[in-house]
Amino acid sequence: QVQLVESGGGLVQAGGSLRLSCVASGSIFSINAMGWYRQAPGKRRDLVATITSSRRANYADSVKGRFTISRDNAKNTVYLQMNSLKPEDTAVYYCNADIELTAGVWNDYWGQGTQVTVSS
Repeated sequence: QVQLVESGGGLVQAGGSLRLSCVASGSIFSINAMGWYRQAPGKRRDLVATITSSRRANYADSVKGRFTISRDNAKNTVYLQMNSLKPEDTAVYYCNADIELTAGVWNDYWGQGTQVTVSS
């Protein structure tokens, strides 16, 4: 069984920083893309950033220049460094990973989410 566990959320003032972490554990053969998504109350879940196994990153326009995604393949971990936070960044942040369980068998997994609240 595979699990994604996020950590690092919390309350921060506008202009501050937070670092989110997400660890994938369980019976994992390999991991392809990993990413972060967020969902504000009453809104849909949107992409924040993704990163491939070769560390090619992609960002939503709203976070470019402020957020940085990275990963440690040896630790099956993905990070999201969030700087210059704005109140509109307030949301539940979810980790996502495309995981190969055995050779040729892939599944998409989500974490339980971590709350990020930015006060003005």
